[in-house]
Amino acid sequence: MHILMIEDDLDLGLALQRALKTEGFTTEWWRRIADAPALPRASDYDCILLDLSLPDGTGFSLLRQWRQAGVTVPILIMTALSALDDRLAGLDGGADDFVVKPFAVAELVSRIRAVSRRYAQQASEVWALGDLEIEPRRHLLRIAGEAVELSLREFRLLLELAREPGNVVPKGILAQRLEPLGDPVNFGAIDVHVCNLRAKIGAERIRTVRGVGYLLVV
Repeated sequence: MHILMIEDDLDLGLALQRALKTEGFTTEWWRRIADAPALPRASDYDCILLDLSLPDGTGFSLLRQWRQAGVTVPILIMTALSALDDRLAGLDGGADDFVVKPFAVAELVSRIRAVSRRYAQQASEVWALGDLEIEPRRHLLRIAGEAVELSLREFRLLLELAREPGNVVPKGILAQRLEPLGDPVNFGAIDVHVCNLRAKIGAERIRTVRGVGYLLVV
């Protein structure tokens, strides 16, 4: 998963980057509204972590700006503001969830997974895609009820394709999202992992779109 984080606190931002990397997430981190992407796209980010108190404005204004512009990326507010009115303003303004500082990293990760799961239109932690059943937290795959053993990179690759079944995921996005597992991944390595994954789940399940990337057929 690739996370956009807007957080001005240097120590907290660094700690979150390290913690999220251990979960296999990549992060793009900005500390001011002026530096944040004007229109973050769902094809670029799986979730946005947004602080409300920023040096050059409030997260509320950025939230409204994005939602009014049609940004659909799940947004999770993280803030020290704990009053009910603040939480309601954030949720009514278009946020998908709200976590109050200080928070446990495990809770934040769970909430990121939850909002991403809803965006992927999955009702539970077991993602059902035809006869595929994927359990992201346990790194498990079953096909027609039978467990299939995948390497860590193969599983992460499948999970990224499964977030948008039927849609093409560019190779650049796949390389970026697999990077936390080790050294940067080049396009040739992506092709090799796709080949290995096809051998285990069926070649017909992953379609190549030449010059662009891959899509999962369900």
